[in-house]
Formats: sequence, structure tokens, C-alpha cells
Amino acid sequence: MISNLVSLFISSRLQRQPIYEALAHQDGIHLPDSKSRSGFGQRKVFQAMRSAAETLTAQSSVQEAVERTNASQFRAWPLIDEGTVVGVLSRTALTNAVSEGRAEETLLSLLDTLEFPHVHTDHALHVALERMSGAHIDILPVVNRADVHKLEGVVTLRDVLDSYGVDSIGSA
Repeated sequence: MISNLVSLFISSRLQRQPIYEALAHQDGIHLPDSKSRSGFGQRKVFQAMRSAAETLTAQSSVQEAVERTNASQFRAWPLIDEGTVVGVLSRTALTNAVSEGRAEETLLSLLDTLEFPHVHTDHALHVALERMSGAHIDILPVVNRADVHKLEGVVTLRDVLDSYGVDSIGSA
């Protein structure tokens, strides 16, 4: 019994995340952690999300995307490749690509990693705010827990603020 306690103590010090959570994350399964489960009664992403009306296709050129998004109310868009979400591109990334002479490249070539900011329907809205802030974007894809590339909708900064009853800046 003492050896079991010693091994538990050592393993908890060396690996903070439980092994089963690490293995699930490695397999692309994002289970809610204890911190998100303890937030019972909080506002959830599913309460503020909407359908993904504006998306960009991965095979479009940067120039086509810039022209298509000029009139958009958003400053970022989910990037879709063959029906699955593969990333999020911001207006800043698009304009930087044009200024670097990459206007004819595909949008997929702008992604430098397979990881992208996202949320799940059961996440608390504050998680969405933190991830938007960290990525400097105003929209997040809402993806399926079992398949991170299956788009279920989007949540925008405006949606989150509206759900908390925050008016636009400058309104009375």
C-alpha cells in the first residue's frame, strides 16, 4: 500500500494531466475537464452560437478571399477544406499575405499548423472569450467533441456580449 501511494505521488508530480485525458486528446477527443464540469449553471456556447453563414474555402486564392470578405461584418472566418474545418483566418492574415506578394496562393497555404482555436457546445462562454482574445479574432468555430474538424456552427464576440446583455460601445 505504501508503494502504491509513493508511485501515485511521483506520477502526479511528473505528469500533471491524467494519462487517459492525454491519450484522448492525442486521439482528437476533447472531453470536458474538471474545471469546465464545475461550472454548472454558467452560460454555455450552445446558447450563443449560430450557423456558419460566412466561411472561406481552402482552395480559394488569397485575392479572392480578400474581395469576398471586404463587405463582411467579421474580421475572421472558418476555413473549410472538403467539408471540414481546418483553421481560422483573420483579415489581418489575408492583408499581410497580399502585401507579401502571396495573393495568388491558396488559403490553405497560409495555415502554419493543424491546431486552430475552437470551442465545443458545452464550453462556458468565458472559454470562448479567452480563446478569441488569445488568437486576436472575433469569431470561433464550434466543433464536435468527437471530431474537431466537424463544424457545428460559430460563436462571435458580438453573440457572447449580447448573451450577457452588453450593448455596443457608445450606445445609451
